[in-house]
Amino acid sequence: MTALERLDAAAFVFWDFDGTIKETLEVKAEAFVEVCAGGRPDVAAQIRRHHHDHGGLSRFEKIPLYLRWSGEEASPQRVTDACDAFAARVWHGVIHSAWVPGVESYLRADDRRRFALVSATPQDELAAIVETLGLSSCFNAVYGAPISKADAIALGLARYNVKAESALMVGDARADVDAAGRHQVPFLLRRHARNVEVFEDYRGPSFHVLTDVLAVGIAATA
Repeated sequence: MTALERLDAAAFVFWDFDGTIKETLEVKAEAFVEVCAGGRPDVAAQIRRHHHDHGGLSRFEKIPLYLRWSGEEASPQRVTDACDAFAARVWHGVIHSAWVPGVESYLRADDRRRFALVSATPQDELAAIVETLGLSSCFNAVYGAPISKADAIALGLARYNVKAESALMVGDARADVDAAGRHQVPFLLRRHARNVEVFEDYRGPSFHVLTDVLAVGIAATA
């Protein structure tokens, strides 16, 4: 099944955000380095690798780990302070980062199916991002941390009475495909330079630029 066929077959689509809707991975990688690396280049490189390989993990899981790598004690207060500093650093970058080509227009124009946003970003921050970007009307539901992606999918399926085989998860991280797999929801991969190694054995449908996928469909119906 092609990426276009998988999209067309879905009545309800769960979307990841970072790296799937907007090109925010580097924005967040550099924020993690600034907040957690303590000026150590070796730790900075380790943080970047881990962040790129584990894009679906929340900052609440990553920051304690990164602080320990830099030799700091990951006390509750230090983690809270680091999370606050991280949020302040990424806001502008996330809002002004580039869209994954084709995704914005697809979200705004497709009224044939329902969409839900599923992200490791904290719920309040995610909702504020969606509102600032003018995407509130595009999503039936917005699920952020501390709800896990797997739990978010379960909630969405139940709330909207959708069968797993009629849904779709679009994402770019191992956490996305794992969350979809837990509920037998089909998966569509967004490929990019930072997840090549993670998905080197993946053989399912995928896209790099959604514009190209949609162009195929337009050409087929012309």
